[in-house]
Amino acid sequence: MAVGMNGAMRSVFSLGGVCAVILPLWAPPAGAAEATVIDNFHDWTAFAETEGGKKVCYMASAPEKAEGKYRKRDDPYVLVTHRPGEKTIGVVSVRAGYTYKKDSEVEVNIDGQRFTLFTAAGQAWARDTKTDRALVRAMKGGLAMIVAGISSRGTLTTDTYSLNGFTAAYDAITKACGVK
Repeated sequence: MAVGMNGAMRSVFSLGGVCAVILPLWAPPAGAAEATVIDNFHDWTAFAETEGGKKVCYMASAPEKAEGKYRKRDDPYVLVTHRPGEKTIGVVSVRAGYTYKKDSEVEVNIDGQRFTLFTAAGQAWARDTKTDRALVRAMKGGLAMIVAGISSRGTLTTDTYSLNGFTAAYDAITKACGVK
């Protein structure tokens, strides 16, 4: 887990359902909640589960294209998560499939709009809620999202995600979690 600048705890590994539909090679931690697929929306899948008695809804997508001169890499993906019980809505996170270079940043380009995410181990997040909101707005209106990061070995990777189905999936997790 990592703590963002806004103090919200952000966890990707507790979302074990991603492995069942999006990333069959990724194993969730022991005791992870069982996720239910809400529906598939083109290139995004929406999920809901309960963690510690609280509803969690999220959506995930794998890249259409993953580029870089690496020999081995786990599956990368992007999540957008609602945790209404913790008052965190629309938290964007990136899983690289490797450990990021220490103190590096990830660059996100959505149809020319640029964002910078901070990294911790193999994950990247926005520094604050305002940036998460801007990312979600751009993703709703965008066609493609390009995520560039540097591994702990110095390898540059560039992953291209389709945003086809993003808005429908976001609306589905918003409804499932009762977010207004």
